[in-house]
Amino acid sequence: MSNPITVEHKVNAPIHEVWSALTDKTEMRSWYFDIYDFELEPGKTFNFYEPGEEKKYHHRAEILEVVPNQKLKHTWFYPEFSKEKTVVTWELHPEGEQTLVKLTHDNIDHFKDMGENFSEKSFTDGWNGIIGQSLKPYLENK
Repeated sequence: MSNPITVEHKVNAPIHEVWSALTDKTEMRSWYFDIYDFELEPGKTFNFYEPGEEKKYHHRAEILEVVPNQKLKHTWFYPEFSKEKTVVTWELHPEGEQTLVKLTHDNIDHFKDMGENFSEKSFTDGWNGIIGQSLKPYLENK
């Protein structure tokens, strides 16, 4: 079993604004993905593609746990490529007017046979970009 990927970034925004950005599909469209079928409820599934017209990777996820302003946990997989699922956990920790965003992506080794785009390095770089270069500026420049 591989080690989970863990990415942490401090964001200059209060926790309720970070939570809203993570869980409101209108806000997600501005910094993350366009997830038309997102519903914040355990057991609900949602689907999306990477930005652009290519639509090469269909992502599917099922919400596992919701703790408002603290934790969002969901599966993450690619139904056209593998039956294996990984788990993504977003955790928010208040630090005064800042929020520590901690993302953990477990079981990434399930994708090891799917190529370089699904490697631990690729996911680590991707999550750092999504949080550090997309979510953080989105919230700090509102």
